[in-house]
Amino acid sequence: MPKNGNKPQIKKVVLAYSGGLDTSVIVPWLKENYGCEVICYTADIGQGEELSGLPAKAEATGASKIYIEDLTEEFASQYLFKLLKSGAIYERNYLLGTSIARPLIAKHMVDVAHMEGADAVAHGCTGKGNDQVRFELTVMALDPRLKVIAPWREWDIQSREDALAYAAAHHVPVSSTLKSIYSRDRNLWHLSHEGGLLEDPWQEPDESMYQLTVSPEQAPDQPEYVEISFEHGIPVRVNGKAYSPATLIQTLNEIGGKHAIGRVDMVENRLVGMKSRGVYETPGGTILVKAHSELEQITLDREVLHYKDVVAQRYAELIYNGQWFTPLREALDAFFDVTQQHVNGTVRLKLYKGQVIPAGKKSIDSLYREDFATFGKDSVYDQSDAAGFITLFGLPLKVAAMRDIANGQKVEYDAPDYSTFKRD
Repeated sequence: MPKNGNKPQIKKVVLAYSGGLDTSVIVPWLKENYGCEVICYTADIGQGEELSGLPAKAEATGASKIYIEDLTEEFASQYLFKLLKSGAIYERNYLLGTSIARPLIAKHMVDVAHMEGADAVAHGCTGKGNDQVRFELTVMALDPRLKVIAPWREWDIQSREDALAYAAAHHVPVSSTLKSIYSRDRNLWHLSHEGGLLEDPWQEPDESMYQLTVSPEQAPDQPEYVEISFEHGIPVRVNGKAYSPATLIQTLNEIGGKHAIGRVDMVENRLVGMKSRGVYETPGGTILVKAHSELEQITLDREVLHYKDVVAQRYAELIYNGQWFTPLREALDAFFDVTQQHVNGTVRLKLYKGQVIPAGKKSIDSLYREDFATFGKDSVYDQSDAAGFITLFGLPLKVAAMRDIANGQKVEYDAPDYSTFKRD
């Protein structure tokens, strides 16, 4: 008899499955506690893990079926490049690698649930993190009829030792390799590290923790130049060679990684209310964000560029909070698409020991005109016009100051007293 007590009646559930200890244990736990059929779902989003052995492992844990889908190109073109066009960065540093992957995975889980006639989905997110929100908001947006099961909010398993004991009692095959002290999440865009020594913000990360990037000290002593070409805000070529979206990012990950590009160490504000320290490696993404920003400098007018920065902050919060499938995100994407119409051209960057240094940019749609910007004479800009502009631009300040003087108020800067001034 399933130990479901007051739990909702579930016939079939689709589980987000990685094959690790936690999700391997969740399969028999769901069957035991809900008496339901379990279908596993694994998304390949560039995590670099070997997935060929997962079908046998899922079957051995009690799953009736497993879906494994390669979503790398969809991830790059429909999610990462939308993020890139927006310019969104969370809390000044985080390029949102984990945040933006969750709605993609959850969307395909909902699709599988529909194909299989499942009435629930399940995930292995802890009750302290942001991912539980991202998964569940996606399910709510796409099919609120589906129930969501989050074992970490229900079960009595509190540690790795508890999970291993449960696995042994239920004859679940688990890897005998030593678990890393860090909690990691990897995909095409980045690799994140949390926990372990990082829980003390005074501690410098151990160099052995990093996996995608070398240290600046170990990076080549000679810089490397890379040219990235964009069409309507989307990167299409690296050093003149065309790539698919996912392959382009992978190529830049390799180039950036060997030059120590893309390391970020930050304490961020989680959606669930606590602060958390994370260290991120985003080599290719860091290069792309810098290149895109450089190109926008010469192709966007001032008002659009400044307002886009304001909207980008809201877009970052929206992604971080799991609100991808919302009318607001769709509306903001429409805004960003309009801003990117003229973001065409090529940016040259110099990569050197962790630094991404602009080394040139050009565009047929550039608004920068050397003949206008020069200090010399030109036929478009008459320098004498500046006097009238400054008078009108500063008129509110002048009127306010005249009012204060007329009312006898002390102005911020008193007239200088020259009576005591002496010449040598």
